[in-house]
Amino acid sequence: MPDDAARDLPERVNADFLRSAPGPGVEMPELDPESPDRFFNRELSWLRFNTRVLEEAENPNVPLLERVRFLSISGSNLDEFYSVRVAGLRGLVRAGLAHPSVDGLTPAEQLQKIDTSARKLMARQQDIWRSLQLEMEAENLFILSPERLTETDLAVLEEVFVSQVFPVLTPLAIDPAHPFPFIANEGFALALKLQSKKGKRRLDALLPIPAQIPRFIEVVNEAEEGQRFLPLESMLQVFLGKLFPGYTVKSSCMFRVLRDSDLEVEEEAEDLVREFETALKRRRRGEVIRLTITGSTTRDLRDTIISALQVAEEEVIEIDGVLGVADLSEMVLDSRADLLWPQFSQRFPERVRDFDGDIFAAVRQKDMLLHHPYESFESVVRFLQQAARDPDVVAIKQTLYRTSKNSPIVAALCEAAEDGKSVTALVELKARFDEAANIRQSRQLERAGAQVVYGFTDWKTHAKISTVVRREGRNLVTYTHFGTGNYHPITANFYTDLSLFTCDAALGRDATKIFNFVSGYVEPQKLENLAISPIGLKQTILDQLEAEIEHARAGRPAAVWVKLNAIIEADVIDALYRASQAGVKIDMVVRGICGVRPGIKGLSENIRVKSIVGRFLEHSRIACFANGSGLPSKQARVYISSADWMDRNLNRRVESLVEITNATVRAQILDQIMAANLADEAQSWVLQPDGSYIRHEGAEGERLFNCHRFFLENPSLSGRGSVGIKDVPRLTHSYDD
Repeated sequence: MPDDAARDLPERVNADFLRSAPGPGVEMPELDPESPDRFFNRELSWLRFNTRVLEEAENPNVPLLERVRFLSISGSNLDEFYSVRVAGLRGLVRAGLAHPSVDGLTPAEQLQKIDTSARKLMARQQDIWRSLQLEMEAENLFILSPERLTETDLAVLEEVFVSQVFPVLTPLAIDPAHPFPFIANEGFALALKLQSKKGKRRLDALLPIPAQIPRFIEVVNEAEEGQRFLPLESMLQVFLGKLFPGYTVKSSCMFRVLRDSDLEVEEEAEDLVREFETALKRRRRGEVIRLTITGSTTRDLRDTIISALQVAEEEVIEIDGVLGVADLSEMVLDSRADLLWPQFSQRFPERVRDFDGDIFAAVRQKDMLLHHPYESFESVVRFLQQAARDPDVVAIKQTLYRTSKNSPIVAALCEAAEDGKSVTALVELKARFDEAANIRQSRQLERAGAQVVYGFTDWKTHAKISTVVRREGRNLVTYTHFGTGNYHPITANFYTDLSLFTCDAALGRDATKIFNFVSGYVEPQKLENLAISPIGLKQTILDQLEAEIEHARAGRPAAVWVKLNAIIEADVIDALYRASQAGVKIDMVVRGICGVRPGIKGLSENIRVKSIVGRFLEHSRIACFANGSGLPSKQARVYISSADWMDRNLNRRVESLVEITNATVRAQILDQIMAANLADEAQSWVLQPDGSYIRHEGAEGERLFNCHRFFLENPSLSGRGSVGIKDVPRLTHSYDD
């Protein structure tokens, strides 16, 4: 592709935002710019995002088993969506609340549209799975049905069933003395109507499937070619005689339950941890939100299950295929590396190597920005491990929103506390689906002697901050880490996030004030280089947008680059619209939910939005404002943040927005990270004014720029140390083959 040429594509589907300009805007006279129609609905926008994830399962440029992974992710995403978002909307409807969302749809209207879209998505999942199975067979990976089992297979499977499955199962009769048992959230069960072989006795039974049993059982038979797997539900059908000897099956079906997973916590709970433990038990018994059931189920058996679970007809979805699409992740086999993404080596900052692994010395020299997963998250872990073992470190403060089960970060904090250092851990109990893990780790930290703080009852603490106070000579120096993602070593291998290390005194003071705010409820005064929500972060964004409007009106260059996971906050979107109308050029990379209608003449013709869905999950939050000099430029104001631009993040959470002042770090964000994301073509979907997304398609044989490949192949500006930055491209195109 020529350096300065834009694609010969209609502007609305040209994903190279870096080298092209917005089009003239689409005329939409039917849209009233003052009406709620100026916003896209949050829930429907999320469903469109999950559709993009699902479409990666059909992308021939993606390795086969990675496509299975995308299919699985679309399933787990949809499960969470129902358990949280749909559950919330149903609660509003049950309560008789009809207040519309900012886009004008009532809860009932949203549920109707969600149901239509979600059913289509689930049917498409089954079509894709059938197609993927054919491709897997061509690669000698087989998902067997009972009819395809040989006598040898049956003998092998019988031994597996008796030794590994049978001991875990508990068949349950259903009659007046044995009521229908409780099925937990994401519970999977086989329902049966049986009849005695020797008489007319009938038996209704249920076989709950423990989650501890693999969903796909490998069938080892050296006489057969390739790797072969039997779904667990098929194995159960084959060996039902061992579970119910003397009975024949008259009808059967599989079903799966999703329950309301929201938490209700008493605001005045005296013991917050104990209250959350109780709330977690209530969650496991939440109301059924969705029942998926095999499509061949007989009417009487279907009615029995629906009645027992007390679900409405509209909450039942018949599936012609595999239930629990999320479980297909088991078929992403490490043994078939030829069908997975190629392995890559994460980089470690050369500057840290220059100082023989001393991260404090490296940061003292200059601020350092790491781009995960291309640069190893191990640097963050070592930062805290080094602090734990350094006799000159006197105090550590750490936020923990999500982390891994056996977290090396929690272990380092415990080691520091046991060594007598002052350790404060700010643990967020309300991190959805990680509450139980966070409770366990808070107990572990307390036993080690750390001061554990739980923050606000009504605000989640979502900011990602770590401070280490170190005695150096007669002074105390604060080293601070700000992140855009969680302190989670596992997700850091496939989430793209930023880690800023600094010993800037002003940022150290700001970070300390944030910890004091959450632990002591003392609102911070005069933050120097940091903004936080729910106090001033949103206003900072609005102020920067207003400044760009003034630059545009004065005839100066005015532009905004934004990278987020989601944007739905109405005031911010309206400010973006005002900026567009004033002539500010706004380019946005929004992976998921987007309430902005781009490209509409008179409203948003200067706004472009695209979503990147690819090998890595784009997670970093970045905002860049031209500041009268265009983008990129040395005068631009550049921020990294823990917050998406949503109502909850800007108004009901503790979040951080950090201004980047170091020249090298600013150049890395502008000239590498943002530039590459804006230039991406291979993984980009461009949002249209009507809410649809169109994938950038190149000409036949054309190689498209892939930002993930660019970051894998090229070193970063920051942290290069004595190696120097001469070989570091500000932006070099990297193409999909």
